[in-house]
Amino acid sequence: MNNTDFLLPYPQAPRSGCKDMWNGYLLKDAIFDKYDIPFCPTTATDIPTSLISIQNAKTLYEKEMTSGNKNFICDSFIHFYIDDQAFDGFKEGFWHKPEKLIELSRHFAGVITIDYSTNLDFPDPLKRWNTVRTRTLGIHTGKNGIPTINNVRWGEEETWGYAFSGLPKNSIYAIGTVASGIRLPGYRTIFTNGLLYMVKKLNPQSLIIYGSDNLPVFSKLKEQGINIVTFKSDTANFYERRTMKNEQTS
Repeated sequence: MNNTDFLLPYPQAPRSGCKDMWNGYLLKDAIFDKYDIPFCPTTATDIPTSLISIQNAKTLYEKEMTSGNKNFICDSFIHFYIDDQAFDGFKEGFWHKPEKLIELSRHFAGVITIDYSTNLDFPDPLKRWNTVRTRTLGIHTGKNGIPTINNVRWGEEETWGYAFSGLPKNSIYAIGTVASGIRLPGYRTIFTNGLLYMVKKLNPQSLIIYGSDNLPVFSKLKEQGINIVTFKSDTANFYERRTMKNEQTS
């Protein structure tokens, strides 16, 4: 007798009344790699011309729905480079209500997959789980005809295995530099090393940057022929507008 003799038949049939709390149905027919990260195809074919935060996208959606303009289309890709509490952690969050993400996204040019946090001080299982959730909802939007671009997030070298898993090669990717700590030398080194490894592994054709691209590594990537497309953060745009206004009134 060995340990496997004690295992129940697998997979088990769900008991009556059980709910799929882990959104397993979203991963039907998904392909998994050795890290058990599901593969999320890039379904967008064009580079975004503009980005809109999920908060602003929800505000616009609610305004248009209230006014009766139920067929409105906004020519911006939705991004999630904001605090997780704006889209997760409550009963109406997109992980709990994934169809709401589809309903909203249909009115926009596309989506950059959700930027679930994988902070350096998070335990490794949580970082892996948030990586799985990012890919899972990206698969969901892509399957529903929403042009989808993979957001990529990484940490120390120990995260590189799964952080860059489930992603197609030779594609368009998006990364956020806001709140990444890259102004600090230690965090900048982690960011730069991870980015260079990502480029080596995935060979990106285009890289969308949300935030600042004022780092030597981005100049190096441009020299390698990678198309770098940068969008200023909402915060940077706000201060830029305020500065211009003050200059005009002074």
